[in-house]
Amino acid sequence: MLMHHAEPTTGDVSTTQTDVRAFAWVVFALTVGLLLSDYMSRQVLNAVFPLLKATWNLSDTQLGSLSSVVALMVGVLTLPLSVLADRWGRVKSIVLMAAMWSLATLGCAISTNYGEMLLARAFVGIGEAAYGSVGIAVVLSIFPARLRSTLTGTFMAGGAFGSVLGMALGGAVAVHLGWRSAFGAMAAMGIVLVIVYRFVVTEKRLAPLQWASVSRQTEGLGARMTFRVLMHGLFSTKSVVCAYVGSGIHLLVPAAVWAWMPSFLNRYYGMATGRAATTAAVFVLVTGLGMVVCGSLADRLSKNVRERKWSTAIAFCLACFTLLAIGFRMPAGPLQLVVIGAGMFFSAGASGPSGAMVANLTPPSIHASAFATLTLANNLLGLAPAAVLTGVIADRIGLLGALQLVQFAPLIAAIAFLIGKRSYAGDLERLNALREKASR
Repeated sequence: MLMHHAEPTTGDVSTTQTDVRAFAWVVFALTVGLLLSDYMSRQVLNAVFPLLKATWNLSDTQLGSLSSVVALMVGVLTLPLSVLADRWGRVKSIVLMAAMWSLATLGCAISTNYGEMLLARAFVGIGEAAYGSVGIAVVLSIFPARLRSTLTGTFMAGGAFGSVLGMALGGAVAVHLGWRSAFGAMAAMGIVLVIVYRFVVTEKRLAPLQWASVSRQTEGLGARMTFRVLMHGLFSTKSVVCAYVGSGIHLLVPAAVWAWMPSFLNRYYGMATGRAATTAAVFVLVTGLGMVVCGSLADRLSKNVRERKWSTAIAFCLACFTLLAIGFRMPAGPLQLVVIGAGMFFSAGASGPSGAMVANLTPPSIHASAFATLTLANNLLGLAPAAVLTGVIADRIGLLGALQLVQFAPLIAAIAFLIGKRSYAGDLERLNALREKASR
């Protein structure tokens, strides 16, 4: 009897508005632009690894630490900094964070030794820590709920596109002008975007775009909310916990394949390092494209049936598992790469629906904190352990065998989403009833 209700307004804006103002799209474009800068600043390091190694005679462990320190800072600081952003102001926080990672990237360009570079990279991570959660919270606050999966999927896909651009553009600049210029170029791009964002986007200009329900629930709540109330809002239902868990686990596949695809192509296809990296970048792009398309598809299919967001997430996970199970067991050749690519198209497809589920199940006043929790789950359950876990298994049974085991992650994620789907309708009804009671 709940199958034909419109998407609920729990913690959200109404789905009845069809007009999306042009300025909302400007804000979306600038926010995604900063996300691209975020990941370009993060991933440019990978493009200049050989040059840094030669310049400072670094060990592989030292090189790896320059990359890992960013992920460490992001993982540790995402939630606390997002909570602060909810209280201090999201737009001001975005400007401060983007300025920090841009200036820290410039610091990388002028570093004279490993220690200075490590410190600069740590500040890159501090600046980036809460941007994803705060940025998407700003975007979702000015768009109708019917676009949530599309916007979340597209926003998160910016990380994939930014990673490719950071490696490709950074490598090109480094070849012609040196590794310092590569970092400098990424920093300059970020600084320009920060200046534009600072003068174009303000809380005052965003206010007319936000629905009255959002404004009422957000106004002043961040500053008054206790830690206990915040935690209750973030983990109040079984379905929202399942959304966190499913989202995190399903990202294990793209993170593992992105990290190890160059090595896979080098070992099993005999590709040279440069060609293997370029070919692997195609799989990253396919993943990003899949996040956008899958997010849009989830919105279309769930327009009149709210539980379909969960069904689409489950379907994307099962499609990924099936295609990769077939692909990684095929003989090496073009057909194998096509099938693996098809699996990668769906590998992060549940990102959009997951974000929409979290937004629907939490109040707007803590959306930045909710997306920080989602980011934390994504990192701890999927992104952070993927590469090292695959490497540990590969040392024992080979890289191909490790990748054949990693593909079971989306199957586990599908189970989490299935559990969440069963509780979703009841959880929404209960949360809506509580909010209606509180508003009286």
